[in-house]
Amino acid sequence: MNLWTFLAVQPVYFLVLATVLGLLVGSFLNVLVHRLPIMLERQWQREAQEVLDLPLVEHERFNLSLPASHCPHCGHRIRPWENIPLLSYLLLRGRCAACKGAISARYPLVELACAGLSLVVAWHFGPGVQALAALLLTWCLLALSLIDAEQQILPDVLVLPMVWIGLIVNAFGVFVALDAALWGAVLGYLSLWSVYWLFKLVTGKEGMGYGDFKLLALIGAWGGWQVLPVTLVLSSVVGALIGLCLLRWRKASLGTAMPFGPYLAIAGWIAVLWGDEMYASYLQLLGF
Repeated sequence: MNLWTFLAVQPVYFLVLATVLGLLVGSFLNVLVHRLPIMLERQWQREAQEVLDLPLVEHERFNLSLPASHCPHCGHRIRPWENIPLLSYLLLRGRCAACKGAISARYPLVELACAGLSLVVAWHFGPGVQALAALLLTWCLLALSLIDAEQQILPDVLVLPMVWIGLIVNAFGVFVALDAALWGAVLGYLSLWSVYWLFKLVTGKEGMGYGDFKLLALIGAWGGWQVLPVTLVLSSVVGALIGLCLLRWRKASLGTAMPFGPYLAIAGWIAVLWGDEMYASYLQLLGF
């Protein structure tokens, strides 16, 4: 009996495996979300210095692995047993082992969110290629949502490879046929691109960034053009509701810039997983 056969016979083990893997990936996403924007900013600065013929400013080597994780308060290097997802945070009671400075609750929350989403994906698809592909999509969308919420950028280094991976995955019909995925990517990009230019022509302002176009193209490449209407409707509704809450609770102005990427990512994830059921329920509600 091979692994996939065993997991199919005993699906509870697959759910546990996906959850544990989600915790581990969530720990990595904490690093990615924090470091990738800094890496990109330094790259852009270096490119600008080269174009403007300015002296290059040398920085300490900084990537996803270096420097080693450390406490932001005292610089204490985090040892392996202090970096176990969720468990270390609980054992340390949310404090640095050296200086007892508070560790941000964001780290265990991201790990929990990643584990919970991974569990949902494993439960929805069961053992198989669909689940593995959907896990990759889920982790990427979570990372993009967190980066956009904090920095208001959707890095091409994450988005563009995922567009191609979605097309490759659907070349084998994992979620939809290749032609549906291709047109999903094309229409996903062009739909928000059109809205962007219409809004700019009418108001003279930019209503969204180019990253949002690419993110919707990513969702279309994975779920096909069929998921685009559901994604746009859900993201618009959720975005409007959260925007109204911010206007009321934080006293933000109507001109306050808010990232749209997290709403697109949430809506797209829901559409890829449950889009068919939602569409069927809608047609049934209309009497078709």
